[in-house]
Amino acid sequence: MMVNRLMVKNWRNFPRIDVPMKERQFLVGPNASGKSNLLDVFRFLRDIATTEGGGLQKAVKDRGGVSKLRCLAARRDPEIVIETHLSQSAEAEPEWRYSIGIKQEARGKRQTYLTHERVWQGEHQILDRPDADDKLDRDRLTQTYLEQINANQKFRDIAQFFQSVTYLHLVPQLLRFADSFQGTLENDPFGQGFLERIAKTTGRTQSSRLSKIEEALKIAVPQLQQLKFIRDDVTGRPHLQALYSHWRPQAGWQREDQFSDGTLRLIGLLWSLLEADSLLLLEEPELSLNAGIVAELAPLIHRMQRMRHRQVLVSTHSDALLTEAGIDGREVLVFSAAREGTEVKLASDFDEVRVLLANGFTVGEAVLPRTKPESAGRLGAIQ
Repeated sequence: MMVNRLMVKNWRNFPRIDVPMKERQFLVGPNASGKSNLLDVFRFLRDIATTEGGGLQKAVKDRGGVSKLRCLAARRDPEIVIETHLSQSAEAEPEWRYSIGIKQEARGKRQTYLTHERVWQGEHQILDRPDADDKLDRDRLTQTYLEQINANQKFRDIAQFFQSVTYLHLVPQLLRFADSFQGTLENDPFGQGFLERIAKTTGRTQSSRLSKIEEALKIAVPQLQQLKFIRDDVTGRPHLQALYSHWRPQAGWQREDQFSDGTLRLIGLLWSLLEADSLLLLEEPELSLNAGIVAELAPLIHRMQRMRHRQVLVSTHSDALLTEAGIDGREVLVFSAAREGTEVKLASDFDEVRVLLANGFTVGEAVLPRTKPESAGRLGAIQ
C-alpha cells in the first residue's frame, strides 16, 4: 500500500498542500522551505498510530505543541488538517482515506483536541468524529481512534500502514560513538542503534542483506573486499567489520568506527531499502557520497522498491541524484517559499520544466535552478 495523495492545511510552513504522489517521490527546494516538514507529516501519523508510548498527545508534545505545528499564516483559521489517500498504486483509486483535524484549547489545560477524525473505505465513510459519544464527553477528543486497538478494528490496515513508516537520516558520528551518548531517540531516526537493528535480524536474512550490501560496496568503496557482522568477544556488542586489500593478509580489517562517513551512510541506505516494504523516508541520502555514486541512487532505489513494492520519499539538493533520464516530472515535488508560507507543486505543472524535459534535459537541470535563492551569488562577495 502507498500514499497516492496528500492534503494538508496549516501544517508548519504550509498553508495548504494538495498533491498526488508516486511510488518514488523526490522533494526539492531551497533550504528551510519545508522538505523535512513534509516528511514529518508521515512521522507524525506514525507516532499517533503507535500503540505503546505513542498517541496524539505525545506526538504533538514531542514537536513542541500545536503552536509549533500550526502555520504562522493561520491567523483566522487555526485548524491543522492532514488527509492521506492510500492505494495499491499511484494510478489506482484510493482504498482508504484518513483525515484528521486538530486544534488547541483556547484556555484551561490547553490540550490538543480533535476537530474531526474521518475514515473512508473506498467511497463508504466508516468513521466520522465527533460523534454522539464525543459530544457527551469532550475528553474523548484528546485521543484518536487510530491509536486505539479497540476502536480501529474496521480500519486497522491504516493504523498498521502508518506504524510501519521508516525514516532514516543516519549521522555517522552517532553510530561511531554510540556509547558516548546518553539514551537513544525513539524510532532511532539518526542511526545510533543501527547495529542493534542488524543484530536483531535473523541469521539467514541478515546474511542475505549484508551479502547484497557487500556487493554494492565493492563497487562504491575502493579496495573493500568483504563485509561481515560480528560481536565483540568481551563486551558482546555488535560491530560491522570490513576487509580492505592490503599487502599483509588479514591486516586490512577495520570496524565501523574506522569507516568513512560515506561508507556508513551508504550501508544505512542500502540496509533500509532491503529491510521492509513500508513507506521509507530518506533525508538527503547524497550526503558524504561521491557524485558518481549519487548519480546511481535514483535507479538503485527504483529497482529495489520495485522488488518490494514499497514507496520511497527522498529529499535532496543534489543535481547528480536527479540525472536519471527515467525520472518523470510527476515524481518531483518543487517547494517554493512565499511570504505566507511554502507552496508545493509537481515539477510537471511548470510549463517551462515540461519544455526542458521534452528537449532532453534531466529533471535536475530543469528543476534545481528554480530552487536557487535569487541572491545566492552575493555570498561570494562577502568579505
